[in-house]
Amino acid sequence: MEKDAPRPYGLHSTARIAGHPIHPLLVPFPIVCFILTFLTDIAYWRTGEMFWANASAWLISTGVIMGLLAGIAGLIDFLGNPLIRAQAPAWPHMLGNLLVLILAFFNMLIHSRDGWTSVVPTGLILSGLTVLLLLVTGWLGGSLVYRHRAGVD
Repeated sequence: MEKDAPRPYGLHSTARIAGHPIHPLLVPFPIVCFILTFLTDIAYWRTGEMFWANASAWLISTGVIMGLLAGIAGLIDFLGNPLIRAQAPAWPHMLGNLLVLILAFFNMLIHSRDGWTSVVPTGLILSGLTVLLLLVTGWLGGSLVYRHRAGVD
């Protein structure tokens, strides 16, 4: 298939670099950061070692920044192709990931506090909710790619 030829079923990604969709290149970074934030929050809760609270603060901040970049690319794809919006998982995937970013942003503010209150209990709860929601939105995103062939040559 030619470099700029339309994808099968017209479900092509509109945010691309050299024919490669940007959204799936960026999403692993915030996912990993948010999961690691939850794990480092648990480590801090169990040990009280400040290293884990600091690691959580850096991870959640990096995750929010990378999540915003991935979200912008995903929004360009979502708004740029009406056939993608017509797929059943597209709306819950987009709205769920927006909720993930909102939770993570508030979690980042919580993690900017000093000491114990930067993690326990609110930061830990928000981290856990973020990871649970990511499981759902990740499943929906996978469905868009593997079942509906969105953004796939």
